[in-house]
Amino acid sequence: MKVNIALLTVTDTRTFDNDKSGGILVDKIKKANHTLIERKLCKDNKDEIITILKGWLKNDKIDVIITTGGTGLTGRDITPEALDEIADKHIPGFGEVFRTLSLKTVGTSAIQSRASAVLSNGKYIFALPGSSGGVTDAWEGILKYQLDVNHKPCNFVELFPRLKEK
Repeated sequence: MKVNIALLTVTDTRTFDNDKSGGILVDKIKKANHTLIERKLCKDNKDEIITILKGWLKNDKIDVIITTGGTGLTGRDITPEALDEIADKHIPGFGEVFRTLSLKTVGTSAIQSRASAVLSNGKYIFALPGSSGGVTDAWEGILKYQLDVNHKPCNFVELFPRLKEK
């Protein structure tokens, strides 16, 4: 099953030409035979992030939103706070598993990541680090499997029809 994905890079310094983490995700989305519906860049500005995400949350063609960047500890890193404002449910296990995987690649520096995931309006939103290693760890260690309907014992995709249940 193809998953329709929107990709947002949160950055004060990158453009599409030098957005390495976004480029890696574009390649991995295509390699997994998913569809990239839309790709945008925006500044580390909470209101701008929320505006873009809310627009995508209204788009019935989008199943999953992935952000890259803004998950660190600096004053400009604001992506998790933006997700908090639109979240219906948090998925704490995502960040926990991500940091466990990152521990193997970046050691104790993994503790500095605030990678996270939420559900909002029946869609998954994953906030990944802006580093090429971070997005690779997240995709190869989690998303590649959870966005594959064939992954067992369970996966995010098989829950799509039930995410808007009341």
